[in-house]
Amino acid sequence: MALPFDDATRRNIAERCAAFVRLPGNDATSALKHAAVAIALAPSDRGEVETALLLTRRAASLRTHRAQWALPGGRCDAGETPVQAALRELHEELGLALAPDAVLGLLDDYPTRSGYLITPVVMWVGGDAVPVPNPAEVASVHRIDLAAIAADEAFDFTNIPESTGRVIRFHAREGLIHAPTAALIYQFREVLAARDTRVDLLEQPVFAWK
Repeated sequence: MALPFDDATRRNIAERCAAFVRLPGNDATSALKHAAVAIALAPSDRGEVETALLLTRRAASLRTHRAQWALPGGRCDAGETPVQAALRELHEELGLALAPDAVLGLLDDYPTRSGYLITPVVMWVGGDAVPVPNPAEVASVHRIDLAAIAADEAFDFTNIPESTGRVIRFHAREGLIHAPTAALIYQFREVLAARDTRVDLLEQPVFAWK
């Protein structure tokens, strides 16, 4: 079902995020480097004004995870909270300067094979704000309608010989998107449906392990 980009949708998503109980940290993730990403909600690029999330294609010149699909984000600086890091990274990557009151909530931390613990921060981008990708970090920016992530066929799971965990995949119109990005979007979709679905054990494809 489509969600219009309006105050009612913003309030509804904020309420769903507030009702979601995040998993506490544990010893297994304490040594990981902390990072944060923005699940930034903006108007769709389709004819009707629906709500979408902003997805980026990382620049091919980056040292790690080059040309991969990602949510805006990066490593937390010293003394920085995940919320501060997500807001800063959104500004650095897409030129969007949001105030802290744009934040609607946080999802579960997700441990990656490359040694990071990612905190997803859900935030609302004003309708007049226009993303301006930083070419040093972002090759392109795309808008994924929330109706698309809610579709029954949007996600599937597969297995790889290197792990006993299930690999999650998101079938977007832009192409196949894997974890960690797919896992974070999947949990956001579940939160929107008022389901407390955990994703920390969902696996990433081998190419994302480094």
